[in-house]
Amino acid sequence: MGSVPIEHGGREPHLCGGARQGGREVSAQRLRSLIGLALLGCAWPAAAVTIHIAGDSTAADYAADRYPQSGWGQFLGCALDGSVTVRNHAVGGRSTRTFIGEKRLDRIKAEIGAGDTLLIQFGHNDANTVKIERYADPLGAYRSNLARMIAVARSTGAQPVLITPVTRRNWKNGRVVADFTPWSDSMRALAAELRVPLIDLERDSAAWVQAAGEAGSRVYFLHHKAEERLPAFPSGIDDDTHFSELGARGIAEIVARDLKALEIPVSAHVLAARPDLKRTMPLGRAACR
Repeated sequence: MGSVPIEHGGREPHLCGGARQGGREVSAQRLRSLIGLALLGCAWPAAAVTIHIAGDSTAADYAADRYPQSGWGQFLGCALDGSVTVRNHAVGGRSTRTFIGEKRLDRIKAEIGAGDTLLIQFGHNDANTVKIERYADPLGAYRSNLARMIAVARSTGAQPVLITPVTRRNWKNGRVVADFTPWSDSMRALAAELRVPLIDLERDSAAWVQAAGEAGSRVYFLHHKAEERLPAFPSGIDDDTHFSELGARGIAEIVARDLKALEIPVSAHVLAARPDLKRTMPLGRAACR
C-alpha cells in the first residue's frame, strides 16, 4: 500500500505510550497500529485554541519598562485553560482605519484559522477628531471596517466577537460618563444585524468604575507623582484612559466573564474561578501570579 496520509487537523496523535507520530504520512502497518490503539481507547489530544485580539492601547501588551501601564489583553490568558493561546495584535493609537491601513488585519488573516476566536475592540481612536488620520465616522467607516474584520474571521472559520470601547474614568455629577456612545451604538447595531456575539465593555466597565467610586477607581488608571520615581513616568502621570496593572486585570476579568456568558465554543475554555484577575494588590509585573 505504500504510505497513507493521516488527516488530523494538523495535530499529532497522542499514543498510549506517550510517543508522538513524527510525520504526516505513515506506512500501512503503522496505520493499522494506530487504528488498534484507537480501539484500545487512546485519545487524540485536545484541540489547540487561539484567541486573537484586534484593538488599541487599552488592550495592548506593554514591555516591562512601561510598567505599571498595562492592557487587558496582557492578562486575559490568566482566565483561560492551558489549551488556549492568546495572540495580542492590539497596538496603541490604532483605530479601525489605521489598523487596517497598516496591514495588521492582513497579518491576522494569515494566522487565524478554524476554531479560533477574534476579539475586536476599537473606538477610542476612531473618535479622535484631532488626529484626523485615525478618525472613523461611527455610521460610516467605523461600521464598514468592523464588518470587514468580521468577514475576515468568518472566511477562515473563526468566531468574531465585537467588544464596545472600554470606558474612561470620566466623572460628571457623580456618574461615569459614556464617551463613546455613537461608536458603541453603531457596534451594537452591527452585532445585531450580522448576528455577531457582543461584549458590551463600555457599559460593563463603566458599571465597574462606578461601583469603585470616583476616588476608589483611581487605582485602576495611571495616577502617579514624580516623587514616586517611576522609570516609565519620571515626571509623573495623570491618565484616566490607560490602565494600571490592577485596572488591566479588572478589565480582563470583565471580558472573561462576559466571554464565558456568550456560550460560544471558546466559552468552555474560560475558567470558572479567576483569582489572578481579582487581585487587590499589584503583583508588580505582567504575570498571572
